[in-house]
Amino acid sequence: MLEAGQQALARLDRERESIRETQARPDRNVVTFAAQHSIGWRFYPAWLQAFESAYGPIISRLRADDLPNCLQDLNAGTVDFVLAYESRKAASVVDTSDVQSIRIGRDLLLPVAKVGTDGRPIFNLDRKGSSTIPYLRFGAAAPIGQHIAPLLEADTIRSRLQVVYENSMSGALRIRVREGIGIAWLPKSLVAPDLEAGLLAPAGGKRWKVALDIKLYRRNEHPNPLTSKIWAFLDRRQDRPLLAGQASRRSAMLRSSGHGRQDDHGRKGSRLHAD
Repeated sequence: MLEAGQQALARLDRERESIRETQARPDRNVVTFAAQHSIGWRFYPAWLQAFESAYGPIISRLRADDLPNCLQDLNAGTVDFVLAYESRKAASVVDTSDVQSIRIGRDLLLPVAKVGTDGRPIFNLDRKGSSTIPYLRFGAAAPIGQHIAPLLEADTIRSRLQVVYENSMSGALRIRVREGIGIAWLPKSLVAPDLEAGLLAPAGGKRWKVALDIKLYRRNEHPNPLTSKIWAFLDRRQDRPLLAGQASRRSAMLRSSGHGRQDDHGRKGSRLHAD
């Protein structure tokens, strides 16, 4: 009797362990993405819809998180792809031969401020004078700020910027900008509705803008036939963005940022920025 009970318990333990292993094993029919918060907020839903219209429907899952956590998941093999920003101005924080990248979109970091009663931004980086400008900046945990830092370091405006609020979430900074607390550099894709509605306006000219590539990353080891097929499809379309208007905005965005750049398509050893 005792022996039979012990055998039954052992069998239950084996079954539980089998269930745990099955649940932990990635579903090869589900494509898993991880993305920076600022990309997951607006770009990713629109991009996924455009992708499925061109490629066909897929079962997908998104994890929006701080980029270091996304990269950890990619290295661990618990996500298939990571979406992240890349720009000419940002310093590299990850450089590994285990990662490949392709460009799937573009964005623009620009300073924005609330629109005043006169229809102009209440703060302006190009406005003459020595008065300080309240600055809402990304926290240290949001490396998207690394794309802005070189711009400020190369200009005297830093001495006029007074940090009044800090947050790692671009959505939180957007709320405070709309309240008129100060200026913040935010992705255009995030604030486009506010710009169109006249709630926010650019708080400076083209020299304050930073062109961003939105890149898709994967590990070199990619045994899943489905994700390999998706990668090949997107690789062929790098010069034909899925989102309407992306191609027509390319030259304007680069002019706005004040520079052009050569891109390494599908390059191994890509430098990945944490945000």
